[in-house]
Amino acid sequence: MNIKDSLLFYAITDRGEQSESEFLADIEKALKAGITMLQLREKYKSSEEIIVLGKKVKSITDSFCVPLIIDDDVYAAKVIDAAGVHLGQEDMSAAEARQLLGKDKIIGITAKTVEQAQKAEADGADYLGSGRMFVSQTKENAAAMSYELLREICRSVNIPVCAIGGIEKGNIEQLYGSGIAGIAICKGIFAAKDMLEEGKAIKELLKNL
Repeated sequence: MNIKDSLLFYAITDRGEQSESEFLADIEKALKAGITMLQLREKYKSSEEIIVLGKKVKSITDSFCVPLIIDDDVYAAKVIDAAGVHLGQEDMSAAEARQLLGKDKIIGITAKTVEQAQKAEADGADYLGSGRMFVSQTKENAAAMSYELLREICRSVNIPVCAIGGIEKGNIEQLYGSGIAGIAICKGIFAAKDMLEEGKAIKELLKNL
């Protein structure tokens, strides 16, 4: 599976108060529901804690042949031997991450402007995450992005773009025609009462991206 295909149904974890066993069980459910890439997002854990948890998560994602991306922490991504890392604008550049991780790893960059998108591509990023498209419970203070800007970002680069921010089954159709390769989704899959049914419905909607 190439990077563009992996971005189609990209799930981002939001563990909250879950126990580790509940968390890992939910990851397995999401994989069975059809996610095509998983980002382990643990904002308040140390690198050592992320490594311990990440190795357990990777054993599950590997069994489904789905790439595991680590949020922000390049060191943890390297030790875990994850598929790659996703970095924000406040983190190191794609070029620096590439030096540390090597040419075979996936590097994603958050881009909220055309300028950020083009710089990330020039620095060697493999994909972009752009948003917040809708109201997000995960990042409530993130600035909203217009559909027009998302489309402009997609047209300004040759690497695939994944839309992010408050995306769920009920608003995916609003992103049609923007040029995105896929969606990054958090509560839209992990908070579902029936992940398998929700995943099936989301995959059907994603056929028309």
